[in-house]
Amino acid sequence: MTPERIGVFDSGAGGISVLKNLIESRNFKEIIYYGDTARVPYGVKSPETIEHYALEALDFFKSFSLDLLVVACNTVSAYGLEAMQRVAPYPVIGVIEPGILALKNEIRNRDAKILILGTKATIKSQLYQKLLAKEGYHNTFGIATSLFVPIVEESIFQGAILESTMQHYFSTYAHIPDAIILGCTHFPLIADAIAEFYSHKPLLIHSGKAIMQYLHSSYTLKNFTDKPNLSFYASDSLSKLEEIAKIWLNPLK
Repeated sequence: MTPERIGVFDSGAGGISVLKNLIESRNFKEIIYYGDTARVPYGVKSPETIEHYALEALDFFKSFSLDLLVVACNTVSAYGLEAMQRVAPYPVIGVIEPGILALKNEIRNRDAKILILGTKATIKSQLYQKLLAKEGYHNTFGIATSLFVPIVEESIFQGAILESTMQHYFSTYAHIPDAIILGCTHFPLIADAIAEFYSHKPLLIHSGKAIMQYLHSSYTLKNFTDKPNLSFYASDSLSKLEEIAKIWLNPLK
């Protein structure tokens, strides 16, 4: 199967960090982005609610005749992906397994210190830690950094608020990480600030690059000359979503 028309679903604006890599690849003809901005953040919701929201997102995409759907949300990938895959008439790809693949490709040392950042729900699922342990990585530590999500949704990518929030969270981790998994698609939007917090600049793994590696390994992708046709939809405040997209995608123009 060669996907040309794909959907991207996220709880809000964070999936734009994945969207950027999908656009840059020029492997797709059309991309439809849907952010459930009325109910962001998902990371503080119950597993049952997250699954319910995920299945409702499939209802939104029914009219678009997709070839494939990318769930650009770690929380949904942890709690709602299997339910979506059972119902959807097309493949549904999450971001956690691609993230593990990307880390394996970059970090050969199984004793490396790996810090996992994510929402409360993602960290509580322990899915990253479990999958990493299967690959031989046992020196892992997860921090629920849920405040990063509303910070990004407010278009705060640097400054005192973000600095104090990083200090609050990262002070709980005693080691200097060799790699940091940005286990929420909002977090690549503040990746520069996270990297600069540690003087040695640890390797950052995020879902945008990881998903393209995964798609190339799993599907035959076409190469298009032009960038894909792009449409944005949101359950609330579409203009705010488009504003964040303009900031993040501006280098592509």
